[in-house]
Amino acid sequence: MDTEVIFKKIKSDMQKSVDHVLSEFATLHTGKANPSMIEGVTVDVYGSAMKLRDVAAITTPDLRTLQIQAWDKGTVAPIEKALIDAKLGINPVVTGELIRLPIPELSGERREELCKMAQGFAENGRIGIRASRKEGLDTLKSLQKEGLPEDDFKRAEKEVQKLTDDMGDQITQAVSAKESDLRKV
Repeated sequence: MDTEVIFKKIKSDMQKSVDHVLSEFATLHTGKANPSMIEGVTVDVYGSAMKLRDVAAITTPDLRTLQIQAWDKGTVAPIEKALIDAKLGINPVVTGELIRLPIPELSGERREELCKMAQGFAENGRIGIRASRKEGLDTLKSLQKEGLPEDDFKRAEKEVQKLTDDMGDQITQAVSAKESDLRKV
């Protein structure tokens, strides 16, 4: 196995961790309506569990309201139940075929709670990055036992650490941006 192939795999795995953290951040609402807050909510319809985005159109008619238009009238009640069960802190308002979610103003306590959640998501991402680093280094060590020169191993080890640091910095910047967004009043 070539070190180039190993680096591509390590980078790909680390990037998946960063992307996952960013998608988790999108679910944290900052007081502004954003369809990504609810599109992943699981709804039990048609005898199976489906994502909300697959059974309804989600729009934002204004900054503080999410609007859900079910594609099938029979799914309105299951969608409402799924939104309540998701414990988003937002109570759905059903008017005929439309479901509206008025986004409440965030209290200081809730903002701090969301910041802690963001820190937790970030730490999980960093753990994923470190796991990718360990897996990559283990692969490099096994390659070294098969005849990879010591100089090449040390150079590869430094590149893996630099990649780890870069990916960690991306997460740190993302969590800082999310926290400042959450703390805006």
